[in-house]
Amino acid sequence: MEDWIVARPGLLGGKPCIKGTRISVEFILELLASGATPEQILEAHPQITSQGLSAALQYAARSLKNEVVWDVKIPA
Repeated sequence: MEDWIVARPGLLGGKPCIKGTRISVEFILELLASGATPEQILEAHPQITSQGLSAALQYAARSLKNEVVWDVKIPA
């Protein structure tokens, strides 16, 4: 996965992107959330390979793996 996902300050503000493209992991997730299939994404964005798409999803999953959500109650 490390070979496929890059984050550079000068590229999309440092957002993680598929290497060799200006397509962010965030954009891939937005496409999937809007109902696009992996096949549709690959067809619409030929610069993305299936390995790059898979790496983007793996990156997103690993990024959220140790996320902690706190239920903070603010006194009224």
